[in-house]
Amino acid sequence: MQLASNSITPKLADNSVVCLMAPTASGKTALAYELYDTGRYELISVDSALIYRDMNIGTAKPTTTELARYPHHLVNIIDPMQSYSVAEFVSDVARLIDSCHNNGKIPLLVGGTMMYYMALLDGLSPVPDSEDSIRVRVEQWRQAEGIQALFDYLGKVDPSSHQRLHATDTQRITRAIEVYLQTDIAISDWQRKPKKALANNPHQQWHALTVMPDRSWLHKRIEQRLDIMWREGLVAEVVGLLETYPLTPNMPSMRCVGYRQVLEYLTHINHRVFEQPHLNKRQFEDVFGKFENPSKQNVGQDKALQSQSSTLASQTEALACYQMQNKALYATRQLAKRQYTWLRKLAQLSNIDKDLHNNNEIAISSYKSIAQAGEYLR
Repeated sequence: MQLASNSITPKLADNSVVCLMAPTASGKTALAYELYDTGRYELISVDSALIYRDMNIGTAKPTTTELARYPHHLVNIIDPMQSYSVAEFVSDVARLIDSCHNNGKIPLLVGGTMMYYMALLDGLSPVPDSEDSIRVRVEQWRQAEGIQALFDYLGKVDPSSHQRLHATDTQRITRAIEVYLQTDIAISDWQRKPKKALANNPHQQWHALTVMPDRSWLHKRIEQRLDIMWREGLVAEVVGLLETYPLTPNMPSMRCVGYRQVLEYLTHINHRVFEQPHLNKRQFEDVFGKFENPSKQNVGQDKALQSQSSTLASQTEALACYQMQNKALYATRQLAKRQYTWLRKLAQLSNIDKDLHNNNEIAISSYKSIAQAGEYLR
């Protein structure tokens, strides 16, 4: 892979593909709208949270009005209880890039899911998707015997993955076992096979822009955006999701930053939403712990003691809310930290042997702000 110079702002060719990669809350969406208005671009979302329907506030999803004016591919494509693999994402992007070029547009891939970008630019191991029947079988096993039983089994069939993974990493452990049961080949063996990257297409010109703003500035932006989410009703949104869908705390959608913290809060205050017949309250308690509401204790006490108990319950709920907000802020900052790490890796992809990438050129440019990246793309 060759690193193209970005000392002169290029005129993007018609066969260009642009990746705008930046951490959460950095202003990517506003720039995407501006670029869309130039008439040159179509927008493709690279966000593993925006794929879910009805998850709007906590994902900072563009509003219905904004999506009508600025259409995004790969937004609102599945329900929260469904899964969507990286391989499916890459396949969808390959199709959409061709569609954009056929429409005379340049595809602008914008979002903050760095693993998706790495799959596009560096390649994806040929690990097969899990079949639905296998996925159900492994999930039933996990629910019946617990994740430790699956982890122990993984140690027998895939020692490399067993050593690499933590015993509580439910998502990766179940995925590894699904792959082994389906193919009789360890996922670690699949991952050692040669990668294939979409960006290696010799008929396309890929431009990867990494934006790494000042962290103190970004942390203020994150805090401001979370404040907006609380005011707009993130807690009520999660309650609505639980009322609508048969969700569990280990589903990928419910592990999204913000949503997981709200789920923990709702479990800790023993919210009535868990009375829904399609929800298994015990699953949430197993993950987040049980909570005894003080107002429901000491029923036989006099009115004064019952009033004190009710006050204690209110104070406990207020404390749980405060902890939820602090945990969400910390988790979002940690997400941004991981995104910076991914961005540095992506910026170094030019060091890969170009012979492995069909000798095609990929322009990789780094910026301190979204505004600077915008100058490159106008």
